[in-house]
Amino acid sequence: SVRRRCAWYALLEHSFLVTETMRVLVAWLAPLLCPGVAGWHRPPARLGYQASFRPLFMSEVDVDPAEIVLEAESRMEKSLESVKGSLNTIRTGRASASLLDRVNVDYYGTSTPLKQLANIGVPSATQLTVDVYDKSSIADVERAIMESDVGLTPQNDGTIIRLNIPPLTEERRKELAKQTKAMGEDGKVALRNIRRDAVDQLKKLEKSGDISKDDSTGNQGDVQDVTDKFSKAIDEAVSKKEKEILTL
Repeated sequence: SVRRRCAWYALLEHSFLVTETMRVLVAWLAPLLCPGVAGWHRPPARLGYQASFRPLFMSEVDVDPAEIVLEAESRMEKSLESVKGSLNTIRTGRASASLLDRVNVDYYGTSTPLKQLANIGVPSATQLTVDVYDKSSIADVERAIMESDVGLTPQNDGTIIRLNIPPLTEERRKELAKQTKAMGEDGKVALRNIRRDAVDQLKKLEKSGDISKDDSTGNQGDVQDVTDKFSKAIDEAVSKKEKEILTL
């Protein structure tokens, strides 16, 4: 590649084994054989000789466009998992331990996830139990549940907290379905932002001459394919959750 070739030139010009004549030749050839170089400059004289020209982007040698695609895919995978995690916190009329995933408790001055402080059980389809490990903090756990957005009223008998899951009204089901769609759309916005970042990086490599137009176009197509795959996965997760919510 252009960057690799220019890197060899820079190594040659600073080598003790290269004669001054060869350095002059490198300085003459480098601008001709390294098109796309951001610029060339003379560094200060060292060890009794004046060094010739070297590229400014030496730290950017060996940029792999395939890694840009893989990085985008990894980030999109995390966005999908985030959407699924949010969807799991929406109650559907059936008890699920994941309903309490977003509840945090002020435990000795530190905001701590409830699931780290208690064992959450599902004894029936309409009830959850919260068995707090440190019984002295059971009141703090009860308060955190009441102040959260789960919409459940805890019943504390001093030993264990019970949460009864009331049936959803039709109006409430529709509200939750809208909330589900909004979560999905937020996830797809994140995917589009990741796609834009990856495409911008590929276009910069093309503009600098590090990859050809065909390589740039091909990798941009790969980024779009990955985006479409995860966008479809988000749509499927949202559709599944909506069906759970609206099914009586």
